Amino acid sequence: MKKILALLLALSAMIPSSFGQDDQIRPAAVGISFFLNDFVTPNRIRTTSLSRVLADKQWAKTADMSPGIAVSYFKGLKKHVDFAGTLAGSFVRYPFPDRPMGSSDRFLLAADAAANIKMFPEKFWFTPYFIAGIGGHMYGGKYFGAFIPLGLGLKVNFFDDAHLFVNSQYRVPVTTETANYQFFNQIGIAGRIGQKKAPVVIVPPTPVLDTDKDGIVDTADKCPTVPGLAKYQGCPIPDTDKDGLNDEEDKCPTVFGLARYQGCPIPDTDKDGINDEEDKCPTTPGLARYQGCPLVDTDNDGVPDEEDKCPTVPGPKENFGCPNIEAEVTKRVDYAANNIYFATGKFVLLARSFKGLDEVAKILKENPALKMSIDGHTDNVGSDANNQKLSENRANSVKNYLVRKGVAADRLTSTGYGETTPIADNKTAGGRQTNRRVEMKLNY
Repeated sequence: MKKILALLLALSAMIPSSFGQDDQIRPAAVGISFFLNDFVTPNRIRTTSLSRVLADKQWAKTADMSPGIAVSYFKGLKKHVDFAGTLAGSFVRYPFPDRPMGSSDRFLLAADAAANIKMFPEKFWFTPYFIAGIGGHMYGGKYFGAFIPLGLGLKVNFFDDAHLFVNSQYRVPVTTETANYQFFNQIGIAGRIGQKKAPVVIVPPTPVLDTDKDGIVDTADKCPTVPGLAKYQGCPIPDTDKDGLNDEEDKCPTVFGLARYQGCPIPDTDKDGINDEEDKCPTTPGLARYQGCPLVDTDNDGVPDEEDKCPTVPGPKENFGCPNIEAEVTKRVDYAANNIYFATGKFVLLARSFKGLDEVAKILKENPALKMSIDGHTDNVGSDANNQKLSENRANSVKNYLVRKGVAADRLTSTGYGETTPIADNKTAGGRQTNRRVEMKLNY
């Protein structure tokens, strides 16, 4: 039977009141209620625990509570929030904290202001709600205290004029010397104050013809068969260039454009044929392959970097942007290369090679932009593998010597070609001697 009653109560709470309300906000109401002060149960909860009180059924009996009468005022603030103010009086023996209980009952006057947070608006029969607010009391005419009321309640509407309310507050003391924890259990009835709002009677308008259903009657519609807007006298919004922006908002109404440019095409500020969204230099004419920027010429020698073999060193166009190497310098380097000597079958430089190599080191240090390739070659005596290794080691020996003389290693490259690139006939002693060589070539 209890389950059936609970189900009927839940279903009733979800059904709107058949009599309705003026609106969904609670009208002003005044109520009177009976209540019971319970100090026993909170004390048992705080001295043991809530679970123990529940398990042992240690809730206070009615005889342990103090009755009283209260007057309340209610007013809806929003659909789900009501204001509730209560003034309550009762005779109790107040249990002050850390103080002996008095010998007789005295008058306790308590007042609180709270917000009732409702689950449903006024149009429902049953409305559960949460309570939170602030309150104070006067006991015996000389003790004053403050508390915070927290709790749950239920409001039952009777037509539009009255309602039953039931709630239980847990009052948490703020002034801990003059207030104690208590339950405030209340049941009462409240009635509306003030007059009801007169129902608004809306006379249905006389039917008029609106063929295109755009809300503009045909007699005032310049496009009666096409839905439109009132500001265009019933016609659609004009969009001459069909770019999705109506002409009133389109700064270029006859040219297709984009909304972010107010209906105009993407701008090309520098008129180089590349729109500003893709142009990395939007104010300077440039080329598409440079993303709208001008030709890059890092060394300002008149040869763009894409054609300049020496983009960081100025040089004439005839030499692909690289400086010309003076013939005298080339001659001095060639002389040094022709006078490089190694121990027979080894890659140890002989001392008579040093003078020429010192001259080469000096040239490179005086011309920091110059680089050099060092190529080692042998004759065809011996195995291919040994000759290849010997040519690499001899080229490296020259490179290492120049590095020791202060030339940066990254300006020098050394390569061994073994016996693969002879410049003379290996069948003669003179030819073989010519083929055993180190070539040094300057470059940028």
